[in-house]
Amino acid sequence: MSQSRKGSAVEACINMLVGIVVSIIANAIVFPRFGFHPSLLDNLGITIIYTVISLTRSYCLRRLFNLFDRA
Repeated sequence: MSQSRKGSAVEACINMLVGIVVSIIANAIVFPRFGFHPSLLDNLGITIIYTVISLTRSYCLRRLFNLFDRA
């Protein structure tokens, strides 16, 4: 079953929103254990950078798999 481009984008965005929440919580727990103490604003900045990377990766891979599914 193939997924539309819009469906891929919606799935990736929902995945991104969940990932943001998980990342902010994880950063707040993990960073101090390694001696990093970023502010909430720094934590958000780091999270946004990795979220954009993840969203792009997720969408591109989904489209690639759909391309191979048609072949």
